[in-house]
Amino acid sequence: MTTGNPTPENVARAALALGREQTPEQAAGLAAYLGLLESWNRKTNLVGPRAWPEMLSELVADSWHLADLLESLDLPDDCVTFDFGAGAGIPGLPLRVFWKTGRYVMIEPRAKRAGFLRQCAAMMRLTGTEVFEGRAEDVREKADVCLSRAFQPWREFLETSRLFLRAGADCGRKSAVVVFSNEAQPEAAVPEGFGAAAVTTYPSRGKTGYFWVFPPSICSS
Repeated sequence: MTTGNPTPENVARAALALGREQTPEQAAGLAAYLGLLESWNRKTNLVGPRAWPEMLSELVADSWHLADLLESLDLPDDCVTFDFGAGAGIPGLPLRVFWKTGRYVMIEPRAKRAGFLRQCAAMMRLTGTEVFEGRAEDVREKADVCLSRAFQPWREFLETSRLFLRAGADCGRKSAVVVFSNEAQPEAAVPEGFGAAAVTTYPSRGKTGYFWVFPPSICSS
């Protein structure tokens, strides 16, 4: 098992084996994150994988596919993204290595994990990336993108996102709710106020992963 202080060169080679070519800057950012995640994980159980190569393939790789998705969406250049239940920084911290648009706010109520997120963002030299230490209901601003990896079941998360989205489709400013899923399609009707999910597939741990993107169908501001 490979552990400890992954170098940018080692990370770049491992990512290339997963089908992703990285710039030296991107490899350096991921190496810093993976080194910190592996170190913290030995003392605080943040994620299941124990060694950085497994963290890269099983967790981090999803983030560069998410970056491709977000880059394809028609979002404002100054968009604000809320990452609910940021936890160990997946997908947000590695995502910001590849997608730097606007402000990205990781919402995390647990002080120790919020501290980890701040340390990682500083060590990775991420710009426009913030940590909100507190509960989601304590956030007092609006976002253009609401993102969930496993924060709530998707219908519940759409109801939560309704409270935070800056604007809907009729307001002249694009916004979206993005959900990670293991299923090809939503299994129930989409709540009123949101359009049907646009589904994008990506390779995830030898299987197919899915991103569901729900556009608001009415203005919320």
